[in-house]
Amino acid sequence: MPLHLLARGILQRGVAHTPTACLTFATVTVLPDGSLLATWRAGSTKDSDDETIWFARSQDNGATWGAPWSPFAGCEVDGLWGTPKLCYLTVLAPDHLIAAAMWVDRATYPGQPLFNPDTEGCLPMSILLADSHDQGATWSPWRKVPMPNDIGPASLTGPLLKLADGALAMSIETNKHYHDRNPWRQKVVFFHSSDQGRTWSAPSIAGQDPSGRIFNWDLRAGVAPDGRVVSFAWTYDSTTARYLAIHRRVSRDHGHTWSNAEPLPMADQAGHPAILPDGRIALAYVDRFNSRTIRVGLAHAVDAPFNPADDLELYNHAAPPIAPPIAPEDTTGALLADMSLWTFGLPYAETLPNGDVLVTYYAGHAHALDLHWARLAV
Repeated sequence: MPLHLLARGILQRGVAHTPTACLTFATVTVLPDGSLLATWRAGSTKDSDDETIWFARSQDNGATWGAPWSPFAGCEVDGLWGTPKLCYLTVLAPDHLIAAAMWVDRATYPGQPLFNPDTEGCLPMSILLADSHDQGATWSPWRKVPMPNDIGPASLTGPLLKLADGALAMSIETNKHYHDRNPWRQKVVFFHSSDQGRTWSAPSIAGQDPSGRIFNWDLRAGVAPDGRVVSFAWTYDSTTARYLAIHRRVSRDHGHTWSNAEPLPMADQAGHPAILPDGRIALAYVDRFNSRTIRVGLAHAVDAPFNPADDLELYNHAAPPIAPPIAPEDTTGALLADMSLWTFGLPYAETLPNGDVLVTYYAGHAHALDLHWARLAV
């Protein structure tokens, strides 16, 4: 088997019935000094107005983690109070980190859930950026990224990408406004920046079905050593209310144009991919409704095949699933509301300095979700 499990453990445990009960959206970033910096979202539930972002460091490739701290809590944007839902980090230079966060407006529709099950709309959201010049110990004030009106509430799907041409790319998923009952013509776009995130270009399409039927959710992307950009979409058929295979696209021009979507032999939701120095790619993904597992697949290049027989299982949800398989008569709005019930998912893979791969994910039960890590040899 090309993937071998070397070690596993707990990054952080959720504490039931507290503001740190449900831990999700874990990421890991390798810093220039070889240490790891993890981020995650904590809240009393999976969608709550007490959510905040936590950090922790590891000096031993994730085997142990230092005491966590919280640099980012709820804050005001444009005079409205809200909370950060997730935070991704990107190393721009040896002394420069940039944080990209998705902030949720909790004031306009107080007490309402993130997704409106009647309309498929979501709460107002903004994308915020901050900079650190001391390995993430302190941060600049947030600055808001302006978005075109047709984006709607902007959903950030991954860390800012450092492209081979020196620019940055930001992957944004479009959403409907909370009470908008018009059909949802979902798409995902890339914005580009040539000045380290101070200004951004007009959007270019990174994933869209012109008919509006197929949704490309939670696009996860990475940059190969040869400069190609690869993306993996959690693909959903809004007519049949069913998930499809994960779709892969490859860009040869830094994310401005893309190959046709290629269905992979993997179901459900992809995680952030780990791309090794030799171009191999380890992709963690969640299969909730078939095997109810979190797995990792390996391809020898960003456009090479994955062999499901070689996949490594990281997590098996032995108990009956919280949410049953989606039936054709179910609605997209109901599906979005059910996301708050899922008790495992969101894997994130990162290549370590020694060539291993570290994968984080959440798993637990309705009242407490823990963050797990697993270190793999490739």
